Amino acid sequence: MASVNRHYLELQGSYLFSETARRVAACRAARPERRIVSLGIGDVTRPLVPVVIAALHRAVEEMGQETTFRGYGPEQGYAFLREAIVRQDYQARGLDIAPDEVFISDGAKSDLGNFQELFAPESVVAVMDPVYPVYVDSNVMAGRAGQFRDGRWQRILYLPCTRDNAFLPDRPATRPDMVYLCSPNNPTGAALPRDVLRQWVDYARREGCVILFDSAYEAFVTEPELPRSIYELEGAREVAVEFRSFSKTAGFTGLRCAYTVLPRDVTLADGRGGRVALRDLWLRRQSSRYNGCPYIVQRAAEAVYSPQGRIETAADVAACQANARRIAQGLRRLGLGVFGGVNAPYLWVQTPQGLSSWEFFDLLLDRAGLVCTPGAGFGLSGEGYVRFTAFGKPADTEEALRRLALIL
Repeated sequence: MASVNRHYLELQGSYLFSETARRVAACRAARPERRIVSLGIGDVTRPLVPVVIAALHRAVEEMGQETTFRGYGPEQGYAFLREAIVRQDYQARGLDIAPDEVFISDGAKSDLGNFQELFAPESVVAVMDPVYPVYVDSNVMAGRAGQFRDGRWQRILYLPCTRDNAFLPDRPATRPDMVYLCSPNNPTGAALPRDVLRQWVDYARREGCVILFDSAYEAFVTEPELPRSIYELEGAREVAVEFRSFSKTAGFTGLRCAYTVLPRDVTLADGRGGRVALRDLWLRRQSSRYNGCPYIVQRAAEAVYSPQGRIETAADVAACQANARRIAQGLRRLGLGVFGGVNAPYLWVQTPQGLSSWEFFDLLLDRAGLVCTPGAGFGLSGEGYVRFTAFGKPADTEEALRRLALIL
């Protein structure tokens, strides 16, 4: 008799954002006359910029002409987009990345969740805590997590990121095989300083582990001394895989496009006394299980790198950064402890009066019609905090702050 993969049954409850959506839906049903204001899930609210829309139209017209129609594309992504990425995101900063080390996909979340497949089932995983849920859940599904006890998985190494350590992860006492680092971090908004990231690269080289570096929010880095790519650190080509996305940089959450950078120097033991390049294994995996990001979407992403595309998308990022400052100032005026929001679109906010993160979430939803994200959903170290995002419209931000002032 066929049976289910038991590791899926081990997953704890609902996916964080599914649970928040369920509670919001119940609130709307109970009070349909009240408008809900969301500063919760990190979705964009501004429309795609004009240069991207124009590129989409041109690509759609191409698909309607016999001479320019395209069917299946290359699984690794079209050369025109990979070359634009390398030229402007890496080589322009003096970083040694080649086009055949870039893989285009439909989202960083997909890549981050799928990449663990390249590692042995017994591999040890380390994650920042609080952490983006996909890092943990995908490894639970793969059977690497062990038993869930007291709010944590026994075989996963958690790297607490708290106010006491400025929300920056310390190296673990036990050696991991792969380490998930997110900078700027989701949910805390903290960005790894150069010296801290330097220590992590040195650690990975010394201990023989691989860093899976989620850099989806690098466009929001405002402080010039902070690294925007892990490859700015010497030796990172040997130990790091970088994941990036157009979702927040260019508003592609509904369009879906991202990329993973996999230098040829990153290798793993093959179990037979040799080494194998992860880049080659990822290409084999993608070729077998993925048919590539649509052509019209990749043309839209290419337009982001045009001079006008840079100007228009930078304006959207700047608007989000201004919104983050507005939220931070408003929350501090209300007496709340606020972190992040400077180099990231996320603000990490302490709950008041000893409330748990879910209690504060429910309070805001019930009394103010306001949505945030409970920190406990990101891990044990997230308890006592909630996450606000700066992707909302400025008018909604002002309305949210007005409602908060009435109940706090």
